[in-house]
Parts: sequence; structure tokens; C-alpha cells
Amino acid sequence: MDDTATLVAAAADGDSGAWKELYQRFSGLVWAVARSYLVNAADAQDVCQTTWYRFAEHLTRLRDPARAGAWLASTTRHEALRVLRTSGRALPVGDLELLGMDADERSPEFLLLEAEERDERAARDRALWSAFEELPERCRRLLRILIASPRPSYQEIADGLDMPVGSIGPNRGRCLKRLGVLASRRGVSDIRG
Repeated sequence: MDDTATLVAAAADGDSGAWKELYQRFSGLVWAVARSYLVNAADAQDVCQTTWYRFAEHLTRLRDPARAGAWLASTTRHEALRVLRTSGRALPVGDLELLGMDADERSPEFLLLEAEERDERAARDRALWSAFEELPERCRRLLRILIASPRPSYQEIADGLDMPVGSIGPNRGRCLKRLGVLASRRGVSDIRG
């Protein structure tokens, strides 16, 4: 049972636990929508903060509190588009953060093997992100939002991208197929792993 409307009402009455639950439930969605439009992480963070501020302002006036996630997704999209209009910045490309591993107290052989594996993964990731960047903008946005955690509902995705709910699955399939073709051209054969 979806208790979003109850949480919105409780948060509007000052229940900090309800506010925290709403934030935990929808922060991944808000971030994913913001990043799907904005290259710069700082701009995306600003959009997220503005979205949550606007949510707090409108908490008692939401027409349908049960659809708070859709409201947040739509507001995030509008805020991101506002930032793009006012800043003249480009639309998103992939962002890749490669995390190093702690190498303390390991043998030189192990460290060498680990470095080779890390280099192979980094090359695969670069090739995959390069393929991702060739996707049409709408595909990049959709795929970014689909991997948000916690996973948003199709209605929230639809509101965040301004697309019909029924087109999300077919578009997802086409985008993943296209990504697979582009990745295989770069020698990446399995994009699931």
C-alpha cells in the first residue's frame, strides 16, 4: 500500500520523520531527473535543493498528495530546464567516476593484477560511456532516470520526462538495443555486466 499521501499530510503537520521518509523515498528520483538534464553536478545539486524547497513550500497545497513523486519529478524537470535556459549550458553527457581500491598490505603481484583489471574495467567503462554519449538525448535521460535508486515509478518517470507512461517500456527497449549496438562497435559485448 502506498502511504505517500499520509506522509505528505504528516510532513505538512510538522512531522520530521515523515519529511525524512519522503526525502529518502524520492531523493534518487529528483537527483536522476536533474542529472539527466544537467552536465554539471553543482547545477544538479542546486536544482535538487530548489526542488525540495519548492516541495516544502507547496506541501500543504498539493492537489494530489499521493502523486508527490510525480510532482517532484515534474518540478525537477522544470527547474533543470530553467537552469539550462538561463545558463546556456549544454545537455548531459555521461559522467564517469572511477574509484580506486585501497592497496595497503597487498603483495606486489596482487597489486599488479588488480591494476590490470582496473585498467580493463576503466577502458570498458570509457567505451560504454562513449557509446552512451552517442545515444539521442531522450534515451540518455530515460536510461539515467531508470537506474535511479530507489527506482521511480513509471508515472514519476513519465512526469519527469514529459512522456506518456505507455511509451517508457518500448523506448527503454529501443534505447538499450541502440546502446548495445554502439557498445559492441567499441568492443564491449555485454552491457549488463
